[in-house]
Amino acid sequence: MKLIINKTSESIQKIQKNTMMKNNHFILLLLLLISTVFTSCEEVIDVDLDTAAPRLVVDASIQWLKGTAGNDQKIKLSTSTGYFSDAIPTVSGATVYIKNSADETFDFIENPGSGEYVCNTFVPAIGETYTLTVIANGQTLTATETLKPVPVIDKIEQETKPGFDGEDVIEVKAYITDFAGTSDYYLTRYKSSLNAVPEFNVTDDEFFDGNQVFGLYRHEDLKAGDRLDITVSGISERYATYMEILISMIGGGGPFSVPPATLRSNLVNQTNFDNYVFGYFSVSETDHRLYIIQ
Repeated sequence: MKLIINKTSESIQKIQKNTMMKNNHFILLLLLLISTVFTSCEEVIDVDLDTAAPRLVVDASIQWLKGTAGNDQKIKLSTSTGYFSDAIPTVSGATVYIKNSADETFDFIENPGSGEYVCNTFVPAIGETYTLTVIANGQTLTATETLKPVPVIDKIEQETKPGFDGEDVIEVKAYITDFAGTSDYYLTRYKSSLNAVPEFNVTDDEFFDGNQVFGLYRHEDLKAGDRLDITVSGISERYATYMEILISMIGGGGPFSVPPATLRSNLVNQTNFDNYVFGYFSVSETDHRLYIIQ
């Protein structure tokens, strides 16, 4: 019986030894795997992306701020670039001008090497139709828009409302009184000191023609002393549709949404129709308020 016990004990010891060796091997293997994973996480992975040919980008938003002459205007020209590129290539040496219905020409002259084309003699007029022409890289582009009016910002109100997480949230309302008897479209821009990128909202007067209405801005981190720039612009129906699509594309539609199609500009390439550009030509009257959160 003692021998059996000793042999049994010896067998158990061998089993334990073998088990320990197996465990040590397993632990060593596990450590090697973990080390490989973490080492892999530190490696730089180059992703090959298809890069499309650069396209011209036209930033031609002509805004006539209430209370100003509106003669100082600016148009920016650049090109699209690769996804990982930090620099935005500018376009120099272009010919840029706007004509009104009376065939008056307003030339935009480039600040050398900047891609910014400025005009100090522009004459804005409500209801006037303007045609932009851009000649760049052997291509001639044109677009036509009508300058739309905007009501004044009547007042700005601030309220504190309960948030979804139980914390109070500050809301800011900017009121305007819509023009009665016409179809009007408005673009509201909110730029707070909290965010580097402004927020935009598009509205039309289908359900509030001639009545007072407000635009709403809220942010969970708003506090006393923060600055909020509010700009309301009168825009065309076509530009309203363009901005609604652009805002929805930027906002995203979830993982199962349909990929958006290319958003076409109102600028038409007269040299090669298929060589389309990005951006938009708009002419608007605007009103602006700087509000300090109370």
